[in-house]
Amino acid sequence: MKILIVSAADINGGAHKAAYRLHKSLLENKIDSQMLVQNKLSDEYQIIGPSSNIRKRIINPLRPAVDYIFMKIKKIDTLFSSSYFPFSEITRQINEIKPDLVHLHWITGGMMPIEDIAKINHPIIWSLHDMWAFTGGCHYDNYCGLYKKNCGTCKMIPKKKKYDLSRMVFNRKKKTYEQIKNLTIIATSGWLAKCTKESTLLKNREIYTLPNPIDTNLFKPIDKIISRDLFKIPKNKRVILFSALHSLKDSRKGALELFNAINTLTLKNIVIVVAGSSKPKQFQQLKYPVFFIPPLKDEVSLPFLYNVADVMIAPSLQENLANSILESLACGIPVVAFDIGGNGDLVKHKINGYLAQSVNSKSLAMGIEWTLSPDNYSSLSKNALSIAKKFNYKLISKKYINLYKKVLKKS
Repeated sequence: MKILIVSAADINGGAHKAAYRLHKSLLENKIDSQMLVQNKLSDEYQIIGPSSNIRKRIINPLRPAVDYIFMKIKKIDTLFSSSYFPFSEITRQINEIKPDLVHLHWITGGMMPIEDIAKINHPIIWSLHDMWAFTGGCHYDNYCGLYKKNCGTCKMIPKKKKYDLSRMVFNRKKKTYEQIKNLTIIATSGWLAKCTKESTLLKNREIYTLPNPIDTNLFKPIDKIISRDLFKIPKNKRVILFSALHSLKDSRKGALELFNAINTLTLKNIVIVVAGSSKPKQFQQLKYPVFFIPPLKDEVSLPFLYNVADVMIAPSLQENLANSILESLACGIPVVAFDIGGNGDLVKHKINGYLAQSVNSKSLAMGIEWTLSPDNYSSLSKNALSIAKKFNYKLISKKYINLYKKVLKKS
């Protein structure tokens, strides 16, 4: 069985890391797995990057900029991918590799135009890490729900027109998907599966729910003193961790809601760690000291990051299945999150963390104080470890392999 995993990058960004971890777990299960990426950061030979230095250094870095230009022209201030830029080599590479099955993951960022998906000559499985595959271009719909009908008059686009960029992208997807016979969908959370089944574009496809895997031999409890020494975090304080890529730039990540909650806390001996962002020039004043940790680009240092914390907060306003939650739980760190999206697949209320009312900063503050209470903390931490083990890559990868076999047998 020859599997080709396709993702815009290999080890940079949550969805890409999820694809990479699946690839590595397949190799451990003696599956012939390769990864095809637009932006290759690792040096592993099973990962195939751009075919030339011109593509690597000039063309491929330009491709995400085209989507960004579309956003700026339309004055869209959230992540929105039109996937329009032509001249992608991805489909040609896929068909030359001749895999038994193509497993798409996060393929935006200018990686390939929507229309190219229909040019793939092999059975396709597509793992959805957000809502983009069935919307008119947004990765999260901000609860507008138009993907259930027909996108247009998009709330993300300031100029309200019925036939706007979102309608154009939606129609391009509809036309493309109609040409694909062998397409199976994986939603990585129960919430995303529900959304997919309600969508106009993908509701008639076979839809499975399979989570992202994690290596619990890597993500595990590590001595807090050692971890805090590495990041120069005080050892005699309780640490509240907020970890998300571009944590302060993307309003969907919920930094404002979290900081409002923090300023109402009555706890003492607290410090805040904001990971995934350097200290900005201007920053909201908080009642506790704040430490900033820029984005980490390797897997080895991440477990040390989570182990500086006593609690990890995931205040996203809309979320699928956050790697940061799963990584934190695997390190024995309880998580406080809003009760939205796929958070409930990982955080069990008052068992391994706390699900706050959506989107309510006071409820989030209550969750932080409840979680850090000495009466609750020990059992929460123990339960975090036991629940995370259910997502161990050795268990999850077998479920993916079984699905591959099922799809190949059918095709």
